[in-house]
Amino acid sequence: MDTNTEDQVGASRTATISRDHRETVGNVRVDDPRIRCNGINVYYGTNHAVHNVNLDIGKNEIIALIGPSGCGKTTFLRCLNRMNDTIPGCRVEGEILMDGQNINDKEVDVVPLRARVGIVFQKPNPFPKSVFENVAFGPRIHGLARDKTELEEIVVSSLKKAGLWEEVKDRLEEPGTGLSGGQQQRLCIARAIAVQPEVILMDEPCSALDPIATAKIEQLMAELRENYSICIVTHNMQQAARVAVRTAFFHLGDLIEVGETTQIFTKPRHELTEDYVTGRFG
Repeated sequence: MDTNTEDQVGASRTATISRDHRETVGNVRVDDPRIRCNGINVYYGTNHAVHNVNLDIGKNEIIALIGPSGCGKTTFLRCLNRMNDTIPGCRVEGEILMDGQNINDKEVDVVPLRARVGIVFQKPNPFPKSVFENVAFGPRIHGLARDKTELEEIVVSSLKKAGLWEEVKDRLEEPGTGLSGGQQQRLCIARAIAVQPEVILMDEPCSALDPIATAKIEQLMAELRENYSICIVTHNMQQAARVAVRTAFFHLGDLIEVGETTQIFTKPRHELTEDYVTGRFG
């Protein structure tokens, strides 16, 4: 990041907490959270990737997870709907509470969990099906529609919420893979919200998109916040500053600082946070 960008980010050398301090700075809790994480540790074999993270995901908020590559932010994100279960040798410890239930309990069925906590990946991954079937697939397997008419209503509503309806309403039977990259990503968002989730996880959803498509996704996130909680991993700090209400900074597996986004980018309390948002490393 050059000097001009550093000035735009706005952080001055005012942090007072030493780089050697590894305990989380800031309030990790919110009133009436959608998800509450207590003491989350993640291991890949013997590698301790995420260290004792405590963090709440608030209702109807966008929280951004930032930090350099390999800091644990995506690993932590994947804990929130147990996607790490699919990785051989990965072990997650700690509590992740939704409505008072620990989703890490063995009796929790991950299929309905992943409907409640949907995920949109870095690279758009539409199914090799039509636009309509991409969105209809989830509601159909979860039994959310009693008949064809209800299913069509869910598909149309989801595409509208994803800001895609006007662009695909005459292409519903065409392959989802034939859409542009930005349209494919919005199709994946429509697919996620079609199963009526409470939380949407986004893992660098704009990293493969051009600026125009990125702006549409960011506008969509702001609109979706009215009905969902959104947790986004991003390397784009300007994006985090534009869309997030709260921001959490990770470094080498530790959650270093959490706070209101404006505070994180203009008055960070921890020296590592300050170094990162001003481009001194990362």
